[in-house]
Amino acid sequence: MTEKNTPKQIAIFGSAFNPPSLGHLSVIQRLSHFDRVLLVPNFAHAWGKKMADFGKRCEWVEAFINDASLDSVELCSDEKDIAGGEAVTTWALLNHLQNQYPNSELTFVLGPDNFLSFAKFHNSAEIMARWNILACPETVNIRSTHIRECLIAEGDVSSLTTPTLARRLTKKDFD
Repeated sequence: MTEKNTPKQIAIFGSAFNPPSLGHLSVIQRLSHFDRVLLVPNFAHAWGKKMADFGKRCEWVEAFINDASLDSVELCSDEKDIAGGEAVTTWALLNHLQNQYPNSELTFVLGPDNFLSFAKFHNSAEIMARWNILACPETVNIRSTHIRECLIAEGDVSSLTTPTLARRLTKKDFD
């Protein structure tokens, strides 16, 4: 990547994306002022929450991005490379990405619920000193939990996520 193509400002939006929802999309659409937005599926959940297979969730994020037609948004599956089978801390992820993009300004995006408990994050003070933190609430109240519950009840999820993803998701994805 040449210096000319290096994004100046990068938003990092980490989530389980289990699966991506229109709530996620409502956050992503409000990040359009960034040169690049990286969607980072968690490799393992920090608090042990059960999630669909990491590779499957990455495929979902790709389909979600394609449906959303947002040019500056891309999947970042780097947590798999730095995880070692464990949950990746925000500190480790941001250090890794800063090494990938040494001349870019990174902003970590999280929901207000996580922002209120941010002091519990590993090295939270150091994260706040080194990088930008942006609490960005969803403007559409649709969460991944809603999609999973609807699929388990064998309902239609087309109003909860993007079209391609709605067609791909099945109850079996969450057994």
